[in-house]
Amino acid sequence: MEAHRQIIFHGNYFTDFYLEQTEKVQEKIEFVFKVIRTVQNVPKKFLEHLTGTDGLYEIRVEFESNIYRIFCCFDKGKLVVLFNGFHKKTQKTTKKEIDLALRLKDEYFNSKMK
Repeated sequence: MEAHRQIIFHGNYFTDFYLEQTEKVQEKIEFVFKVIRTVQNVPKKFLEHLTGTDGLYEIRVEFESNIYRIFCCFDKGKLVVLFNGFHKKTQKTTKKEIDLALRLKDEYFNSKMK
């Protein structure tokens, strides 16, 4: 059975990040999105819940020796809402990026209530 999740963007953060990447990195991001859209149980190497957050996930993209992260959350189970993305250069995900993602997540759900 296919999962058929839908991916949407909140704001221009993801698009701005995506357009800065090389064509090869963009292809890898597209591949990971395809996995998230269609695979029932997405492997942790592609999607993982961020410990200590309320429903914030990170999409994990690796290309050559580079690591990219895109923050997202789920809405109504099958809707994946993308926030900011960044090129990860250290072991720890920077607090600044997590804080931004949490702010965008709140913004997204607040805008839906209006």
